[in-house]
Parts: sequence; structure tokens; C-alpha cells
Amino acid sequence: MTANQFDTSLPSTRQIQKCTKEKITVKFGLMTGDTIIGRIFWQDQNCICVLDSNNEQTTLWRQAIAYMKPLGDMVEEKGLVPQNANVEVVPV
Repeated sequence: MTANQFDTSLPSTRQIQKCTKEKITVKFGLMTGDTIIGRIFWQDQNCICVLDSNNEQTTLWRQAIAYMKPLGDMVEEKGLVPQNANVEVVPV
């Protein structure tokens, strides 16, 4: 596989595809300290496009992303939180 080819076997790529397919709202923290919240519209090997609450597109370069966090009930519903954990999910 060449370095610039899109690798769908990576867990990060699959997680982003899942959030895209299920239209899950996600929070991106950028290296600049800025935060982008919205739904992932598309991704390629260089960028991720996010639709905000006004359906405006923001294209993020992958190198600019510090972290991505799915929001909403996804984490609790998928059993990713230990049963004895104290977790509060804030509606978006």
C-alpha cells in the first residue's frame, strides 16, 4: 500500500466511517485549541469534512486534529463505559 492511499483497515478510519454512517455528532479538538462540533460528512486520506448545526461545511486537515470525541448516547449504548463508572451525558 502506498503512503498516500486511503487505508480502511485502520481502527481510526473505521471509527470515523461509523460516525459518518450513523450520523453521530462528534467533537473535534484542534491543535490550535479550537473546537468543532458537528456530523462527519466525508473523509479522505488528508481531510475530514464536518457539517455544523447550520449545515455549513468545515474541512479539517487531519494533521490539525488533536482529538475526536463522539457525543450523545453512543458511548453508553455501546457498552464502552464500565457499569460502575459515574458518567454524565450532556444532550447536544
